[in-house]
Amino acid sequence: VANYNLTLIQYNYKIQLSRLDNDDIRLMMQGSNMVKVRSSRWQKSRNLRLLEDGLTVWCESTKSSRKAKAQQTFAVTEVECVREGCQSEALRRLSGSVQENQCFTVIFRGARKSLDLLCPCEDEAKRWVRGLRTLKDHVANMTQNEKLDQYPIYNQDGKMSYDEVKRLLQMINIDLSEQYARSLFKRCDRSGDNRLDHIEIEEFCRELLRRPELDAVFRHYSSNGCVLATAELRDFLGDQGEDASLNHAQTLILTYELNDWAQKNQFMTQNGFTMYMLSQENDVVNPDHTRVYQDMSRPLAHYFISSSHNTYLTKDQVTSASSTEPYIRALNQGCRCVELDCWDGDKGEPVIYHGHTLTSKVPFKEVIETIAQYAFKASPYPLILSLENHCSVEQQAVMAKHLRAILGNKLLTKPLSGQPLKDLPSPEELKGRILVKGKKQISHLSQLGKNDSCASFSSSSEDEIVCSKLSPALSDLVVYCRSVPFRGFENASGKLPNELSSFSENEALKLIKDSGKLFVRHNSKQLSRIYPSGQRLQSSNYDPQEMWNGGCQMVALNFQTPGEQMDLNQGRFLPNGRCGYVLKPSFLCSPTSNFNPENTGGGPGHVPTQLTIRIISAQQLPKINTEKASSIVDPQVWVEIHGVAIDNRRDKTHRIDNNGFNPRWDCTLSFQLQVPDLALVRFVVEDHDHTAKNDFVGQFTIPFTSLRTGYRHVHLLKADGSSLSPATLFIHVKVRKGVPIKTVSERIAMAKSKA
Repeated sequence: VANYNLTLIQYNYKIQLSRLDNDDIRLMMQGSNMVKVRSSRWQKSRNLRLLEDGLTVWCESTKSSRKAKAQQTFAVTEVECVREGCQSEALRRLSGSVQENQCFTVIFRGARKSLDLLCPCEDEAKRWVRGLRTLKDHVANMTQNEKLDQYPIYNQDGKMSYDEVKRLLQMINIDLSEQYARSLFKRCDRSGDNRLDHIEIEEFCRELLRRPELDAVFRHYSSNGCVLATAELRDFLGDQGEDASLNHAQTLILTYELNDWAQKNQFMTQNGFTMYMLSQENDVVNPDHTRVYQDMSRPLAHYFISSSHNTYLTKDQVTSASSTEPYIRALNQGCRCVELDCWDGDKGEPVIYHGHTLTSKVPFKEVIETIAQYAFKASPYPLILSLENHCSVEQQAVMAKHLRAILGNKLLTKPLSGQPLKDLPSPEELKGRILVKGKKQISHLSQLGKNDSCASFSSSSEDEIVCSKLSPALSDLVVYCRSVPFRGFENASGKLPNELSSFSENEALKLIKDSGKLFVRHNSKQLSRIYPSGQRLQSSNYDPQEMWNGGCQMVALNFQTPGEQMDLNQGRFLPNGRCGYVLKPSFLCSPTSNFNPENTGGGPGHVPTQLTIRIISAQQLPKINTEKASSIVDPQVWVEIHGVAIDNRRDKTHRIDNNGFNPRWDCTLSFQLQVPDLALVRFVVEDHDHTAKNDFVGQFTIPFTSLRTGYRHVHLLKADGSSLSPATLFIHVKVRKGVPIKTVSERIAMAKSKA
């Protein structure tokens, strides 16, 4: 058992290419000459070759400098997806001058730019696409033991280079910051020859896996301090609120314990426990919520729907580029309502852009082609196209023609049933269908007697500023999402379920504050779409939580603008398999609901709950000031509650000076929640600064209802929502329901003191 570290490093990292021994992999290892494309003018020859490790692709240029060569490789694990054909901005613009079947694009995770490539022939392009996808899937699905192939890791001289050590760590799911890994490698390299021998590697791994806070948990449950017996591991699982059966404990030992002796005798060593605690098994997110688990047979109005505003924009709404790429990114994030601002274009073809501004234009047809390809890659549930229609009747007819021709049978063109509509259909009934939201022509006679009286509140929404002349061909495509101006809450029973109103953020906020209960009831039957104020020229976002509190379904945000608001949106739609539809709490789904988002004194949805979070430690927080070599993070952690007004609160740990690798706080923060079903919990790590605003390091946002109790790791995200791996928080979560709640005045005073 004591030699576990040695066991861990006695195997060589080597993807089992024998299982993948096919023509695609062999071609990739031989290499191919391709053309790297950035534009019609920038096209350079490159040789791409899969290295022997089966993980790294080398992209070589004969004229590269030494500095450039360092940037010429990418790991299969960095690849988000591979797109066939001309499916990028650069390649699409060349679609007339290159063979589409010879092109493909490699899309990377995070901020790394995509790689557009043109192969000499169709067969070669297909084999590279298949090969990259095969390797990507293989690495993702390998077990721990498969990742440690049984060959000695050492070279003929019995030593390992830094790259060999790093690949070994990658394959056993130990992600490490480059800075710390090199520093630790150098410290262990006693001989100074940039290679580690048997003893030095053991020291490297021992230092790497050192987690005193995990060791303390291990010792608490271990009777002898050396191993966990199956029954002891079972006790730990019970305290975690998980399956506490002996069978489950035994399965975990077989999965995470790599020491043969311990595994054979059904023990888990300290290092096996560390591997287990670092695995996805102990993620803070409830694993049941990572797949679709909610009832998807309820009316559309009963769901929060992930929605994008100005989806075509890459940045601000005054001068930035319009593009199809933001549609791809939004759809791949599970967005289920995208916006298309449609205007007359040249040669009779409509275009999409932010009208009367300097934003560039993208053809409507091109956007629909992109939507057709990516609509259901991340989610099978209905996609809503929110049309802001400024086109002439003639070009509206062209829009209708493109929608029908390109989307085909995905496009919903008539009601699912001939029966009178009592409720909107469900996401399940509309699976795989694309709905058009827009204005619809109805006969004059059918409007008589409807909305004759002018209500006290009238929306000045987007629905009233678009063109009033409609093409019958386009009007016919509007089925369940007919845009109408909001005329008040009167005659609620007479409103048709397919009537949808849009509200600016200020209009929606006024309704929530002045008539919250009525707005909740309205949103139990009708769809509401909220959009940002026109004054947000930089495409900033409003707080979506206030709109969700009122039961609004389509709370549209500028997906291209990172920040707290998009963090909340990502957290809201994290559960239910990230499918873009999240079932609203029951108290937001009843037409007779008495829930009032502004009420702080009890009633429907109020379940007094105490949430206690102990922030124990963090791991491998990155440097923020990368230009200054001596710069080290001084981290502190905020925990924020976003929910109904009475629940909104934030609290923080103390700061830790000069430690980004393994800061330790052991700080307990406690929160009292009134309406837990609407609450989001946001963890934010900042780099403390004495003289200026603290720098953002990373965050993670999760619905309270998806939060797991016990010892958990929080995998932090960057500002743009991508992974900040390997940065994590280690926390302990405890939840008590039915606890006494302080009086309203006490709660408000407490919230103000913490603000």
